[in-house]
Amino acid sequence: MLDLRLPIGLLFIIIGTILTVYGFAVPTQTVVSGSAINLNITWGSLMGLFGLCMSLLAYRSRRSG
Repeated sequence: MLDLRLPIGLLFIIIGTILTVYGFAVPTQTVVSGSAINLNITWGSLMGLFGLCMSLLAYRSRRSG
């Protein structure tokens, strides 16, 4: 049976990578509390990290079970 964490993790890795690359390609900056940050890079990285965690959890449960 397919563990649902694997496709969700892959989806978040792909979308996070696209968003991060877009953030580097189109440097739009949002001013938050007086500092200019690129939210595309920030959220793309966080989405990719979440996807990586989900994929690792799916891999770990497959190896132990």
